[in-house]
Amino acid sequence: MNDADVSKQIQQMVRFIRQEAEEKANEISVSAEEEFNIEKLQLVELEKKKIRQEYERKEKQVDVRKKIEYSMQLNASRIKVLQAQDDLVNSMKEAASKELLNVSQNHHIYEKLLQDLIVQSLLRLKEPCVLLRCREDDVSLVEGVLDAAKEEYAEKAQVHSPEVIIDQIYLPSAPSHHNAHGSSCYGGVVLASRDGKIVCENTVDARLEVVFRKKLPEIRKCLFGQIAA
Repeated sequence: MNDADVSKQIQQMVRFIRQEAEEKANEISVSAEEEFNIEKLQLVELEKKKIRQEYERKEKQVDVRKKIEYSMQLNASRIKVLQAQDDLVNSMKEAASKELLNVSQNHHIYEKLLQDLIVQSLLRLKEPCVLLRCREDDVSLVEGVLDAAKEEYAEKAQVHSPEVIIDQIYLPSAPSHHNAHGSSCYGGVVLASRDGKIVCENTVDARLEVVFRKKLPEIRKCLFGQIAA
């Protein structure tokens, strides 16, 4: 083999090696690009997932805040409604209290009421000796009906007529413009056992409070309907 043939064969080998190298390089490049694209796609999807999760988290936070705000507004509205209802009910009670002043100013009606209240208190206490407290303005009225009340009690309870001592400490006077914020009493009596251990508060104020509490569900139902009752 001469030099020309050797040189030609070498060149063929070089071309073959170069071609194989180029093909291998292309194969590596294609494989690397595919892997890059796959990894890039995975990273993109991962970031998208993170973004979606963050959006959902913030959306939930906004939704929770909206629910809390709505609940707070609803509660505030309910409180305002309840306060308005209470104000109306209390204004009715106050109006009823003022009407009670007319009762004590009518001596004929008030004397009968005092007698009934004394008899009722005696029946509750069932004591042979009691202490009676009333307003200072009512002392003469109480003295006027006391004997009749004691007799009525004795007849109803089938006992001897009790001893009733009118206390020198009086209940507060009726409310007035001069005593708008002080203690007051619309009338009636308070009876107690001699030792003071048993007390029957039978003032007009106390009776109004009892009746008002008892009738409050009916009052609220009448004013505000079934839900308020």
